[in-house]
Amino acid sequence: MSEKSITGAGLGVMIVKDDKMLLGLRHADPAKADSELHGEGTWTMPGGKIRFGETFEQAADRELTEETSLIGRKFKLISLATDNVSDAHFITIGMLCTEFSGQVKTMEPDEIVEWRWFALDNLPAQMFPASRTVVDNYVRGTIYQPAE
Repeated sequence: MSEKSITGAGLGVMIVKDDKMLLGLRHADPAKADSELHGEGTWTMPGGKIRFGETFEQAADRELTEETSLIGRKFKLISLATDNVSDAHFITIGMLCTEFSGQVKTMEPDEIVEWRWFALDNLPAQMFPASRTVVDNYVRGTIYQPAE
């Protein structure tokens, strides 16, 4: 393990409206996709790192607004997961938001090239793994599923 190895904390916000979920397409260029967990070219929910001193709800609302311009009204914890890649390890918190205001805008077009609503029963195959875990836990009705 290198001296730079660290476990981080991040979250994904599952936005649901009329049985559809909001996902953003990460830029295909890894440098622009801007994720330590990689995932370039995949569909992801709004989210990011939790800042020092933030509650889950504060971080979820900040990330949601920074990335989509939406303002969350109510958040619910729906998932906990450990996400590992060769050079990063994150604890990922999944938050559900069904009450929000505003219009979806692509606020960080260099990172997320577009936002799109997907039917919950027809999500894209190329999903960011951490987002897929949040959705899977939500569908199963469990907050945490140990790795097999």
